[in-house]
Amino acid sequence: MATVVCLERDSLGAQFQLPPLSAPHEWRNYPTTLPEQIVVRLRDADIAVVNKIILNEKILAQLPKLKLIAVSATGFNNIDVSAANRMGIQVCNIQNYAGIGVAEHIFMLILALRRNLIKYRQKVQTNYWQQCGQFCFTDFPIDNLHGQTLGIIGAGDLGQHVAKLAQAFGMKIQFAAREGQPADGHKVEFQNVLQTSDILVVSCPLNEQTRNLIAREQFAQMKSNALLINAARGGIVNEQALLDALTEQQIAGAGFDVSDNEPPKEDSPLMQAAQLDNCILTPHIAWAATESRETLIAQLIENIQGFLDGHPRHIITI
Repeated sequence: MATVVCLERDSLGAQFQLPPLSAPHEWRNYPTTLPEQIVVRLRDADIAVVNKIILNEKILAQLPKLKLIAVSATGFNNIDVSAANRMGIQVCNIQNYAGIGVAEHIFMLILALRRNLIKYRQKVQTNYWQQCGQFCFTDFPIDNLHGQTLGIIGAGDLGQHVAKLAQAFGMKIQFAAREGQPADGHKVEFQNVLQTSDILVVSCPLNEQTRNLIAREQFAQMKSNALLINAARGGIVNEQALLDALTEQQIAGAGFDVSDNEPPKEDSPLMQAAQLDNCILTPHIAWAATESRETLIAQLIENIQGFLDGHPRHIITI
């Protein structure tokens, strides 16, 4: 009988039920898990269910019984997949479950920034509308998305959903080639995308190649009216460079749903940026639509059931 241990049950939402597995098993849930509790809780586990918990080579070496790490998310940068593979531990993740929801969240951020929604709402709350003496007031710039150029870094499921929404707004779309790679028929050279995009959306995974992909040098190449949107992973954008770019008006604004550390420290550069008028920060909720979470949980159970049945799904190899 397999022992399944879920170390971060609260990350799935307590209101969502986990469908039962058909294979004989023991399932243990822990709402949250501290780093020093990981090995103790997984010592007799055959399958570990994790989200953001770090499982590095040192930890995995202490878990000789572990056979599967089921990541309840798409991103797996917190797992040393190479070490797990060497130890005979398979790793699976959730795929293509929240692209629509995250893309909608991205456009919520874009529209709020381009049309200065927050500033106008704040003015209305202070009774400024009544005081201005006009049927409307236009104190802050308002720009249409139609005709603007949207650059997308990452052409996977999320990037494709973002592109579809951008098409509906009448935007010009360009996918960025990997940094250092030449343009081809489908992608534009990376520096060219930086220099020509009115709005730049990050939709790629975090790995060694993409960490600090956008830092001071890249901000210096962007248009002064550009927006930067990141609902992919923290760490892809250097947060200190972002704060500097916003305060020095190298770019017009930023919308973020992710942080390098989550939750971020109160004095982190990203939290300082979030206090500025031209930056919106949401708490990693772009993925969390009810429909997306239901799909995630169903796929998580399918991944575990498939492994137990001898038909592994969504296995990651490096």
